[in-house]
Amino acid sequence: MTSLLYLGAALCFVYALRGLAHPTTSRRGLAAGIVGMLLAVATTFQLPVVQGHLPIIVAIAVGGVIGAFIAWRIAMTALPQLVAGFHSLVGLAAVMVAITAFYQPEVYGIADADGNPTLASLIEMGLGVVIGAMTFSGSLVAFSKLQGLVSGAPLVFVGQHLLNLVLAMLMVASLVMLAVHVEGVYFWSALALALILGVTLIVPIGGADMPVVVSMLNSYSGWAAAGIGFTLSNHLLIIVGALVGSSGAILSYIMCKGMNRPFLSVILGGFGQGDDSPATEGAQARNVKAGNADDAAFIMKNAARIIIVPGYGMAVAQAQHAVHEMAQALTQHGAHVRYAIHPVAGRMPGHMNVLLAEANVSYDDVLELDDINNDFASTDVAFVIGANDITNPAARNDTSSAIYGMPILNVDKAATTLFVKRSLGAGYAGIENELFFQEKTMMLFGDAKKMVEGIIKAL
Repeated sequence: MTSLLYLGAALCFVYALRGLAHPTTSRRGLAAGIVGMLLAVATTFQLPVVQGHLPIIVAIAVGGVIGAFIAWRIAMTALPQLVAGFHSLVGLAAVMVAITAFYQPEVYGIADADGNPTLASLIEMGLGVVIGAMTFSGSLVAFSKLQGLVSGAPLVFVGQHLLNLVLAMLMVASLVMLAVHVEGVYFWSALALALILGVTLIVPIGGADMPVVVSMLNSYSGWAAAGIGFTLSNHLLIIVGALVGSSGAILSYIMCKGMNRPFLSVILGGFGQGDDSPATEGAQARNVKAGNADDAAFIMKNAARIIIVPGYGMAVAQAQHAVHEMAQALTQHGAHVRYAIHPVAGRMPGHMNVLLAEANVSYDDVLELDDINNDFASTDVAFVIGANDITNPAARNDTSSAIYGMPILNVDKAATTLFVKRSLGAGYAGIENELFFQEKTMMLFGDAKKMVEGIIKAL
């Protein structure tokens, strides 16, 4: 019966991933994941080997209340750091289980004749503890950068790659010695080295690549869970860990492809300066065409085809509802309004889709980069709200640019570009956007929500 219930939970998790792949089915996918997890926890709770039910119930209740409170209070713009924070807890849980299994192997049924963990169990828990420790410390660094507790700029120093290589080799050597000698000193040295390596791997990575890091750490947490699943001989934990690990790795690959970034270069770090870096002296000295809400309303009222390009600035200002209202007003004036979504717009994949869905924007009006990019050339107005790097022509024209080769939305090919932004500051990659200074671009400086509300009033 346990195997059948675990199989049912595993199928729920598979369907959850399938449902989350598209906005129209994401709610069903989320519901399937919730059902699967409830089934998994309830089944595990009833196993004969599980004892001390009251402390477990208390722990679940306390954790559930904390989790519900955080989820209720969290802003959409803070979801990436929330995910990073939760990943750190998954890694820490794997470490805790591994420590317990190492010192009390008989409880888990993995002890040999001498009372030590078997060789296979040592390998499994060793991998689980180092991956879990790297996930824990690395996720804390990612959380701190995304939350603004530390600078989002990459911390690059001479010899960092050599240091990481030495730490990795010492960690592997500790695991080998642990398997041979089964002594606590090697277990704890591997754990300590993994914690340090998690920090040194993430600090050189800049803000522009932080969404990929969060996805990568998601993958790490899955593999850590799978390793501990082998230690506990829990088939469902192995399945869930493998699902999370593989899906996180695939997502990281998709995001790297969307930014034209080799995955290894992201892991090794050293790109991106942080969100809305100060404008360079060159940008401050160059002339731009600035307008206001009335100017933007006049231009769009006389346009037949309009494409709205949302970015992180829209999320920060919580302007999605105002943007939808503006689009409805323009549609009433006879314009054909659609939305263009870049794969890495915002702080995580699907960030803009979720915000627009929250504002009840029709899924049919929201198109991905590949589906709409060719339409910019025949578009009267491209309305960019809070996006930057994903519209920067340097990615297409400047071979010396750090973002060269990254697929971008061809906003510069529209007849007119309206760009809502707080300042001429560089984007997350710390690179000046040539689009600001083009003759057919009008900059609309100010808070995104207030600017859009002003345009609605003018319309």
